[in-house]
Amino acid sequence: MVRADWCIISPMKPQVQELVEMLQVEQLENNLFRGISGDIGSPRVFGGQVLGQALMAAALTVEPGRSVHSLHAYFLRPGDKAAKIVYDVERIRDGGSFTTRRVVAIQHGHPIFNFAASFHVKEEGPQHQAVMPQVPPPDGLISVHELRRKHIDRLPERMRAVLHAETAIDIRQCDPFDPFDPPVRGPLNNSWFRASDRLPDDPVLHQAMLAYSSDFGLLHAALLPHGLSFMNGSVQGVSLDHAMWFHDSFRMDEWLLYATDSPAAHGARGFCRGSLFTQDGRLVASVAQEGLMRPQPPKTQA
Repeated sequence: MVRADWCIISPMKPQVQELVEMLQVEQLENNLFRGISGDIGSPRVFGGQVLGQALMAAALTVEPGRSVHSLHAYFLRPGDKAAKIVYDVERIRDGGSFTTRRVVAIQHGHPIFNFAASFHVKEEGPQHQAVMPQVPPPDGLISVHELRRKHIDRLPERMRAVLHAETAIDIRQCDPFDPFDPPVRGPLNNSWFRASDRLPDDPVLHQAMLAYSSDFGLLHAALLPHGLSFMNGSVQGVSLDHAMWFHDSFRMDEWLLYATDSPAAHGARGFCRGSLFTQDGRLVASVAQEGLMRPQPPKTQA
């Protein structure tokens, strides 16, 4: 559960409080942890949730002063939202400046997710970065949550209840499109996101929440050149693997630009990349993911 002092110092909106609590993991043994699942309207456990919880579990076994700089994960089986998830952490190495952890997420006696992360002490060195693309600022853009509410009658029943509630992560597309009838355009998709309320000053929580949020919408960049959409059932999609690199400090309760593109799609798999920038242009993280994008036959009317 979330630490009580967080709630006393900084009360949060219920939806943000719920997400913060969900990302926490309960320690069962030295290297065993357990997490609960949230519901974002998907039929199975959201991949970003397992990413965030695995990172929290790994970080709890790392000495203070070392922060995650990279993680690599494979999604092996669909997660059951009704069952708790056990995270088994293996302490691979504790070096002079790097710490390595491996995590297996388990449900019903089977691994559903493999994860490896590396943690690093803070060091000084040469710096350079890519330039943030020119995009509209987040103020004035409509949230993805509000956009989907406009199409609520076209959504599956399991998603309608989620849309009636407020969202913990405010996502705003720079170039919004109809999720049921997307345009055919280049493999680029840029959006802003942040937590919907102020968060505690815990860097690990912010990193875990960024891992959680990085799984939202990344595969859209691979679908756009083909006019496909997960919403209208024209394609079956699921995250297959996910990698992240953390470059600089950030806060998840301040706007981050998620600039994504898809260099290639082949064999019913789409490869996507993402760069995360603060509003002042600092590149704070990079993401890469391959996902299933299997075309589905049109549904016939009964």
